[in-house]
Amino acid sequence: MKINIRLLNERDDRSGFSSGDIELDRFFHQYAGQNQFRHHIGSTYIAIDDESGAIFGFATVAPAHIDELPDDLRKNLPFYPLPVLRLARLAVSQKAQRQGIGKALLRFVFDLALKLSTEYGCIGVLVDAKKDAEEFYRQYGFYELDVVQGRPGARPSAVSMFLPIGTIRKAIVKK
Repeated sequence: MKINIRLLNERDDRSGFSSGDIELDRFFHQYAGQNQFRHHIGSTYIAIDDESGAIFGFATVAPAHIDELPDDLRKNLPFYPLPVLRLARLAVSQKAQRQGIGKALLRFVFDLALKLSTEYGCIGVLVDAKKDAEEFYRQYGFYELDVVQGRPGARPSAVSMFLPIGTIRKAIVKK
């Protein structure tokens, strides 16, 4: 299986995608296109099989800002909202789970964050992880943030996790 990660386009058939998570699937089928093509509030990247054209996974990102950071990260940074890349959704098709698709999508998001950091400003990646996905993000160095305001309304409540751009840079250099 050879995958390619690219921006979703309006002609992509999302109807057959199933991650096993009803909410993530509903978002991908009904709202990913609207958010990207009509409202311009997020961009969805898909992991697509080069041979069959099947969509094996997706990651939706959007610009965001963060107000609260632990003191060790806040030092030398101004005391106003700081730009981050929000990983809004990430899902892998049930057919392709445990084959490195989620990891490939996350690395792609890291590359986007690095590009943003040099071209526009970005201090890291923020994700609101569902309880069953926390460990996936922790293995890459994400850690939980104590969010004071703006916690997402997802039920069950998601855990806000953050990975600083410096950690991403160091990981990329080690590759």
